[in-house]
Amino acid sequence: MKLVLVLLLLAPVLISCYRRSLPVDCSVIHSRDRKSPSGVYTIYPIGPTSAVQVHCDMESAGGSWTVFQRRVDGTLNFYRPWDQYKRGFGTAAGEYWLGLENIHQLTRYGNHELRVDMEDFEGKKAFALYSFFDVGSERYGYTLRVSGFTNGGAGDSLTGHNGMKFSTFDKDQDAWGGNCAKSYLGAFWYGKCHQTNPNGVYRWGADSTLFAVGIDWYQWKRYDYSLKTISMMIRPVH
Repeated sequence: MKLVLVLLLLAPVLISCYRRSLPVDCSVIHSRDRKSPSGVYTIYPIGPTSAVQVHCDMESAGGSWTVFQRRVDGTLNFYRPWDQYKRGFGTAAGEYWLGLENIHQLTRYGNHELRVDMEDFEGKKAFALYSFFDVGSERYGYTLRVSGFTNGGAGDSLTGHNGMKFSTFDKDQDAWGGNCAKSYLGAFWYGKCHQTNPNGVYRWGADSTLFAVGIDWYQWKRYDYSLKTISMMIRPVH
């Protein structure tokens, strides 16, 4: 009887310790083991019931990056409705989108920086770094806040999207009279409409058949060049 009583009294403490032991993002995993390699890990953005697999970049600029968007080979269709962009889709070992709600929860507390890595079909690589990145709640349309650009060769194609709500073909929240997601076959924080379209159609390099529907980063390759790879990743700023 006494043992049962002790366990009941300790239960809240044990549960609290268990929850704290679950990694919220890749930075926690990296802090616990600096030798952790880049790869797929399980994180818990909203607690014990929110397990989700992500790709962790443990190498770039010191590591600790949680990748929330990844395009590598065109095997996954990114032209999807709102509910899928909200909850996420794909697999962390390949192409995927982590989910707007997960991204919001990850950036909800503390400051985060964003790194966008990209590569063209000629093997050239570049990146863009932003010292502040935040995604608001669904109530406010998962509004993007981004600032503090540092050039890694790619130029700045994201600051122009600052303050925009997220849009899909079935939930138009952009600042244009039409529907950017439908017009450019993607989903993003569109304005009128975009300087980057990371969730656009996977195409092979230069292609002007359809204007700006590919995986574009305007300041690096303009609108008619679709990138080979792109990944968007975040980590806390301490």
